[in-house]
Amino acid sequence: MSYDFKKNSDQLTLAIHSTDNSFGFAYRENKNKLTDNFFVKKFEKDLCNNLIVDFTKFIKKKNFQKINKISVSIGPANFNASRQIVVLARTLSQQINCSLDSFSSFELMAKRIAIKNSIYSHKKKFWIFKKLKRRGYIAGQYEIFISEKTKKIINIKEKLIPKIFEELKDKECSFQAEYNEMEELKELLNLSDINSQNHNFNSWIKVLPLYPISPIN
Repeated sequence: MSYDFKKNSDQLTLAIHSTDNSFGFAYRENKNKLTDNFFVKKFEKDLCNNLIVDFTKFIKKKNFQKINKISVSIGPANFNASRQIVVLARTLSQQINCSLDSFSSFELMAKRIAIKNSIYSHKKKFWIFKKLKRRGYIAGQYEIFISEKTKKIINIKEKLIPKIFEELKDKECSFQAEYNEMEELKELLNLSDINSQNHNFNSWIKVLPLYPISPIN
């Protein structure tokens, strides 16, 4: 059965996310935050099958027909989970011909970390890092933009996607990655809403998992 998603007045954004030890889904109807719905689950042995089963239980047929945009995290996180959620997101985006937004896991936590650590200088740059067991760090760089009127953070731009460094470049302005499934699912939806306002359509073809090292490391 096929559906005409573009003519459906009830539009839904779907978010798909994974961390080091969990995966989750969320959706938002018509860009209304009051409609947000969430599902988070810790990894089990058979992640591949559980991911599909839990997704179909979560989204339901009536909501599946409303999807007109998908937002997915691409890592760095658990390598196997990142790969599988990206495959799921790409497949759905291709099948229903909708835009697929993608964001690094560090970008999703950047605003929360900046607020927690009171980083409020306009266009100030900072790093988010994850210590590796065998070799250095995975780190990404982020830039803060502050509202001149409210003096609050309005946007954070990813200046450098997470990659491997032997040493942290700026230890005084570096903060450890802190995953939070619910908050990051919300941010996936928020960032996707911003893309919609800017009329950005992103193809599933360009979306790939982000993991700077091989699974064995």
